[in-house]
Amino acid sequence: MNQETMKRAKELVSQMTIEEKCSQMLYHAAAIDRLGIPRYNWWNEALHGVARAGDATVFPQAIGLGATFDEALVQSIGDVTSTEGRAKFNESSKHDDRDIYKGLTFWAPNVNIFRDPRWGRGHETYGEDPYLTGQLGMAYVKGLQGEDFDNPKSAACAKHFAVHSGPEADRHHFDAKVNDQDLYDTYLYAFKRLVADAKVESVMGAYNRVNGEPACGSKRLLKDILRGDWKFEGHIVSDCWAIKDFHENHKVTGCEVESAALAVNNGCDLNCGCVYEKLIYAYKAGLVTEETITESVERLIELRLRLGTLPERGSKYDDIPYEMVECKEHINLAIEAAKRSLVLLKNDGVLPLKKESLKTIGVIGPNSNSRIALLGNYEGTSSEYITVLEGIQRYVADDVRVFHSEGAHLWKDRLQGLCEAKDGFAEAMTVAEHSDVVVMCLGLDATIEGEEGDAGNEFGSGDKKGLKLPGVQQELLEKITAIGKPVVLLVLAGSAMDLSWANENVNAIIQCWYPGARGGKAIAEVLFGEDSPSGKLPVTFYKSDADLPDFSDYSMEGRTYRYFKGTPLFPFGYGLSYSKIDYTDASIDKSEGNIGDTFTVKVTVKNSGDYDSHETVQLYVKDVEASTRVANFSLRGIKNVSLLKGESKEVSFELNARDFAIIDEKGRCIVEPGEFKIYVGGQQPDERSAELTGRSCDEFDVVLSGDVTEVEY
Repeated sequence: MNQETMKRAKELVSQMTIEEKCSQMLYHAAAIDRLGIPRYNWWNEALHGVARAGDATVFPQAIGLGATFDEALVQSIGDVTSTEGRAKFNESSKHDDRDIYKGLTFWAPNVNIFRDPRWGRGHETYGEDPYLTGQLGMAYVKGLQGEDFDNPKSAACAKHFAVHSGPEADRHHFDAKVNDQDLYDTYLYAFKRLVADAKVESVMGAYNRVNGEPACGSKRLLKDILRGDWKFEGHIVSDCWAIKDFHENHKVTGCEVESAALAVNNGCDLNCGCVYEKLIYAYKAGLVTEETITESVERLIELRLRLGTLPERGSKYDDIPYEMVECKEHINLAIEAAKRSLVLLKNDGVLPLKKESLKTIGVIGPNSNSRIALLGNYEGTSSEYITVLEGIQRYVADDVRVFHSEGAHLWKDRLQGLCEAKDGFAEAMTVAEHSDVVVMCLGLDATIEGEEGDAGNEFGSGDKKGLKLPGVQQELLEKITAIGKPVVLLVLAGSAMDLSWANENVNAIIQCWYPGARGGKAIAEVLFGEDSPSGKLPVTFYKSDADLPDFSDYSMEGRTYRYFKGTPLFPFGYGLSYSKIDYTDASIDKSEGNIGDTFTVKVTVKNSGDYDSHETVQLYVKDVEASTRVANFSLRGIKNVSLLKGESKEVSFELNARDFAIIDEKGRCIVEPGEFKIYVGGQQPDERSAELTGRSCDEFDVVLSGDVTEVEY
């Protein structure tokens, strides 16, 4: 923490009355005119671009960014987002508009672990792997905040701390039971990286309880781990109206006054909600001291000083002009990110499409011309939207006739209320019959997978009921495929679906996620070979929800690629390319060493195909002789490389003690002597990935000597 600004913050806070201090701990902080402190609204959103504040560049949803496996790209998107946020803030402030969504404190990224594909908010995350989530989360934080700690461009927030991933309908009273091994092995890892390594400015608590304690008032999570073990110096904010749940749903307190005291005493500085309106009564009742309140307010004012939101101290970003908002360079980055997020799951050779060999294309499905399916949630507003249909129409222009049919509602059994069920099927079949190739656009959107309480989530409180395509989409797919034309399936969804039938019966499948406002342009250009798909799955695609444990069980046993014992449909880390990527000359500098030694792994990656491409090189580690339950193997390195046709690049990884560490039953981070396996390649080292790609990872055996050693978590 900056000592100069903290000194000034202490001076300002020392001049406040107790009532004024309490007023600063609400997300809509009141003005204190006599001290030159304008009102400020802490609540702003920037999950994948500036959200809810008018026009801005809308990037692919976070899960799509996860599929890029590219830290540099994600950091660039964070940087663009904070640039646009600053430009908007500068102009809003000139007009004295200090409303919600107009500040510089962005409540992003969401680094919860997408442990179960049924969770409706999983598309807000970077996927199911702690390491990938940590790396991309750090990149986004660095992009949002900038490199100058004393002059942050904006403030990021790691949410939701912790052990939070559904069920959405129960989140206000649910108690997530988790053992220390899973807590540290899975649920806390990315938060630690953002706090310790990326210096994230704030952390947001979760709605649920964790082992009996409400997360936004948890002594263990907030005081012992976050402030104590991790030495976090930023501010902690509650999730919105989560503190109200203490007395209304969790029943750990009796009233608002007690809830406010519990949260503040355990380190929650800022209330998104209204419970801290009663904080003054908690103080008067002796439930919380003025010293505790003062400490929280000093943290908040210190950050406002560094951000330049108080008139006495400006910011070096005050001159970022409004013209930066949704400028050409930012739009191009969003389109590039959308291309990079696409994951090619199957291709029998039908892709890429060749415009010159087609006379007609049929574009069919509820997501074919849907703007909502481009966006995900916590989205901004774009000045232009390009749906899949529009992207294809623009790409082929007048050279190819494009037929279109919605075919089916996203989840209802009919398009028009007075019609019979499946009223769009006949038109869709007609379109297919008159087309040389069919592009089916199926999946979900944020109205049926999202957050509990969101408008439009009438389908299931935000969570998915299962992994099947909803409504009559599956039947529509089968009817169209039976016609016999080549079928390319585009899945616009923020989570894993059961695509077992499609994998057996259609010609090609691309997982498109929610690709951003102009995602249709990116999809069309990839369909026609302007770019090769290079995304990798950040989540496991299971064959069926029968493969999943109970949704409310927070044990990691049987979950994600790390602990799943079955055979997935499409594995984490998997994704095909139009080009041919070869791995050669893999090496490790030594096969034996002491705990604490550094190991260097190198591999040459060559693009032997006909398309320029990106490739994500992945490195995994397995402790073969562990004394406790460990993952099948764990991702410990990612390197994204750009390769022209015929180009080769050497990629190098350095492994240290932390990369060989495991978490024991007590939650300790330890390295044990014994045998380890190191894998490097373009996928995870499982049999299903080898079957799908026709290649295997390079593998090395390493033996570590020494005593069991506890290392920094």
